[in-house]
Amino acid sequence: YSIVLLDEVEKAHRDVMNLFYQVFDRGFMRDGEGREIDFRNTVILMTANLGSDAIMDLLSERPDAADGELQALLRPVLRHHFQPALLARFQTVIYRPLNEAAMRAIVEMKLAQVSQRLRRHYGLTTDIDAGLYDALTAACLLPDTGARNIDSLLSQQILPALSRQLLAHMAAGQRPKALTLDWSEEEGIGLEFTHG
Repeated sequence: YSIVLLDEVEKAHRDVMNLFYQVFDRGFMRDGEGREIDFRNTVILMTANLGSDAIMDLLSERPDAADGELQALLRPVLRHHFQPALLARFQTVIYRPLNEAAMRAIVEMKLAQVSQRLRRHYGLTTDIDAGLYDALTAACLLPDTGARNIDSLLSQQILPALSRQLLAHMAAGQRPKALTLDWSEEEGIGLEFTHG
C-alpha cells in the first residue's frame, strides 16, 4: 500500500496529467523501459490552488457557505483546467481556511516545541507573552501565508535572534535561567534573558 502526493498539480504539464489518466483508468502505468507499475493499492492525492481566490472571496462574505455552493463555484474552474475524462475520476475535497482559534492552537504548539527544546538543551524556562501569540496568529491569518507562515517566522526571525543572544550570553560566561519572549508594535519580537 502506498500514498502518492502530487502537490499543486495545476502547475504540471498536461502530459503528466495524461500519464496519470491511464493510472486512474486501468490502475497501472508503464515506465520508460516498458515495465508495469501497479497502482491498485495506491491512494493518489492531488492538491491545487485553482479557484482559491473565488472561494476565499465567497467565504469572507459568507463564512458558513455550504459545501455544495463551494463545489458549484469551483466546478467551472476545474473544467477549464482539466480534461473532462480526467476530472470525472477525481473526488474533489475543498479545504476551508483555518479559523483564528485553529491558527492560534498551531502557533501555541510551535512555540511550546521551542520552549521544550530550550528547556531540554539549556535548562531554560520560557515565558511567552500573549502579545506574541496574538501577533504570530495574525501573521498566519493573512490570505497569502496561512499556517506555514509560523515555520517561516520561527526559522527566519525568532530562532536566529534567540540563537545569537543565547550564544552571546554563553560566550560571556553567563548561563541564562529564563527567557521572556514578547511582542511590541514598535520593536517587534522581544527577547529578554534572566540569570540566577
